[in-house]
Amino acid sequence: MAKLQLGINTCFAVKRWPEAREWVEIVGCKLDLDLAQFSFDLVDPRVRASVRSRKCVEAKQAAADQGVKIHSTFTGLGAYSFNLLMHPDVGMRSDALEWYEQAVHMTSEMGADGTGGHVASMSYNDYGNKARRTYLLDCLVESLQHLSRMASDLGQKFVLWEPMPVPREPPCNIADAKSLYRRVNKGAAVPIFFCMDTGHQCAYSECDRDLDTFEWIREIGPMSPVLHVQQTDGKMDRHWPFTAEYNAKGLIKAEKLIEAIEASGASEVALMLEIIHAFEEKEEKVLEDLEKSVAYWKEYV
Repeated sequence: MAKLQLGINTCFAVKRWPEAREWVEIVGCKLDLDLAQFSFDLVDPRVRASVRSRKCVEAKQAAADQGVKIHSTFTGLGAYSFNLLMHPDVGMRSDALEWYEQAVHMTSEMGADGTGGHVASMSYNDYGNKARRTYLLDCLVESLQHLSRMASDLGQKFVLWEPMPVPREPPCNIADAKSLYRRVNKGAAVPIFFCMDTGHQCAYSECDRDLDTFEWIREIGPMSPVLHVQQTDGKMDRHWPFTAEYNAKGLIKAEKLIEAIEASGASEVALMLEIIHAFEEKEEKVLEDLEKSVAYWKEYV
């Protein structure tokens, strides 16, 4: 039986509760969770070194005071807007690699076990050019292996790579995920795991199994010890909460997800709620939805 842990990505706090003492209190007190994944939308890894170090100390101390473990760090909406490690321009790819290097350093300062997230997106023109597509994929694999060596040197346990919904942001299908997992880990110093998201099986596939969240979990569960959990209808990347309203129209059912994890043979999985409200939503509603979502999952985990 797989060991399951329930936690939350701090994307809920972006622009609302940016200070560590604020979001940690919500995680540890209001939600009664002891596991968090820190979103870089709260503190960019390339802020001035002195400021970054202070913010890491604040987060580490606040988490310790509330009995919350900062499990890992992760890219957010900001980084998702960029091509990063597969940008058409080599200078931009180099800059993205430096950004991730700073993310690895910040992860150590925060006392987390690893970092990762959305790592790369090809341009439309590069994806349509087979030679460029192959070259950029080679660049991506090499960059991730480099980051794994940095992570190892700093005592971290893993790097996380998030499968995305579209082909320009590999992997977006099960076969590619398996192939790339084997390839990237051949030269990795620490495991480069996936962080699957239950809402990313929603676009650009002619194969039904690639649009089935539970099939993904059954097939690559052991490769994804962290799972972003959101409610969704399978049509878009919704990031809905697990409230009665959204559970009625959503595809993600706790029993079915846990059954898929067990069928996969995974030994340990951290279920990180990744619920994103509109910035215009009232804070009271955000907290209410988070509390209901945690209550739903605590019936099973």
